[in-house]
Amino acid sequence: MAMAMHRFSLCCVVLLVLAPLAAVAWRPWPPRNGSGEVEGIGASKKFEGSSDFVKLQYHMGPVLAADITVHPIWYGRWPAEQKRTIRAFLRSLSPPGSASGDGGIPSPSVAAWWRTVRLYTDQTSANVSGVVRLGREKCDARASRGGRLTRLDIQSVVRDAVTARTRPLPVDSSGVYLVLTSPEVVVENFCGQVCGFHYFTFPSVVGYTLPYAWVGNSAARCPEVCAYPFAIPSYVGGGRRAEAPPNGDVGVDGMVSVIAHELAELASNPLANAWYAGEDPSFPTEIADLCEGIYGTGGGGAYTGQLLTDGRSGASYNVNGVGGRKFLVQWVWNPILSYCSGPNALDQ
Repeated sequence: MAMAMHRFSLCCVVLLVLAPLAAVAWRPWPPRNGSGEVEGIGASKKFEGSSDFVKLQYHMGPVLAADITVHPIWYGRWPAEQKRTIRAFLRSLSPPGSASGDGGIPSPSVAAWWRTVRLYTDQTSANVSGVVRLGREKCDARASRGGRLTRLDIQSVVRDAVTARTRPLPVDSSGVYLVLTSPEVVVENFCGQVCGFHYFTFPSVVGYTLPYAWVGNSAARCPEVCAYPFAIPSYVGGGRRAEAPPNGDVGVDGMVSVIAHELAELASNPLANAWYAGEDPSFPTEIADLCEGIYGTGGGGAYTGQLLTDGRSGASYNVNGVGGRKFLVQWVWNPILSYCSGPNALDQ
């Protein structure tokens, strides 16, 4: 990204990609201590209000300050209703009228959640963009690269989408390429270590440096890992019941929170040299990592925090979106308050 213009340069990260770095990964289930037990609120360094433990730093790199266009790439078989749910979430990040409010959407809203992400700036004092648009989409229902993908294969999926003979995705200077894999697709380390990750493409693979993220549908493999709290791991005791998903789909409702997580970190740390804690940019702790498993006031350990309940369906949620949709998304680190926050916080 050229700093003055807040655009990605095609050559600014050549030195960074000579050796592949580990992609940022995340999984949302509650943390365990060394003995395998679920950590309590007081034991977790990522619980709400943990400012004394966090050393989030700015490393002089760019943020996504230009208007952001998200281009979904649907890899594998995707039913129409599942696509509609994810599109609705992406459209909710900055709906019409959200520049001066929440676009007529009831509070707490997805747009209000994104306003915390917008607090992050680069060295030119430019904030993360408040405009996030749903862009063009590409479908690969046949899973043309097979049903088992490595992390580097995800970049090849992006390349296929931007170089397709028919209806290729644009090579967008302000674009984010979101690879979404269906339940039958296995991605390297999926469920065991990762539910989603983000990085930037290597020119040697794709031909361009483009920010991208991958998120998988865990419904058939590990919903208790990647769709928490809509499924509960066996090591969580106390007869804990899973929360009801607000859109009636454990896998996709779980994906929405992972998508939110990755987009927040991609916007604030697109080249792995902007906002993160820790000394190693290959394994950074980013603004959503700091708040893993926290969805409401008091959250931490195995407790999500206080959630809202849909009076008609009984589903749990914490933000409202377009078209009457509701979603449950994890909180992110607020650099002004120095703790995790979200629009459904009781002190908002």
